[in-house]
Amino acid sequence: MLEEFKKFALRGNVVDLAVGVIIGAAFGAIVNSLVQDVIMPIIGAVTGGLDFSNYYIPLSSKVQSGMAYADAKKVGAVIGYGQFLTLAVNFTIVAFVLFMVIRAMNALKSREEAKPEPVAELPADVKLLGEIRDLLAERRSNP
Repeated sequence: MLEEFKKFALRGNVVDLAVGVIIGAAFGAIVNSLVQDVIMPIIGAVTGGLDFSNYYIPLSSKVQSGMAYADAKKVGAVIGYGQFLTLAVNFTIVAFVLFMVIRAMNALKSREEAKPEPVAELPADVKLLGEIRDLLAERRSNP
C-alpha cells in the first residue's frame, strides 16, 4: 500500500496540481490586494469616497449604525454586502485574467499546430533509389 501511495503521490499530475494550487493561492493574494488596495479605492473615490468594505445591513438591534463592519459582526448579525461586492469584483478580475491566460495559451498552441513539420533531408541512397525508380517508370511509359 505504501508503494502504491508513493507511485500516486509522485505521479506528474499530482505534482502539477500541487504547484497549481500554491501558485493559485499566491495569485489570489495578489489579486485580492489589487482589488482592495487599488481598484476599490478608485471606485470609492469616483463614487464620492465610499468604502464598500464597511457596507452592511444590521440584522440585530445590538448593532449601532455607523460601526465598522468588523465591529458590527462581533456585536450581532449583519449582512456584509460591501464585502460581497469586493469579493465579486475580485472574482471577476481573477476570471478575466485566467480567461486571457488560457486564450493566449490556446493561440500559441494553435500556432504550434499550424507550423508544418520541417521535411528532413533524405539520405543520399534513398534519393538515388528514388531517381532510379522514376527513370524505370519513365522507360516503361515510353518504350
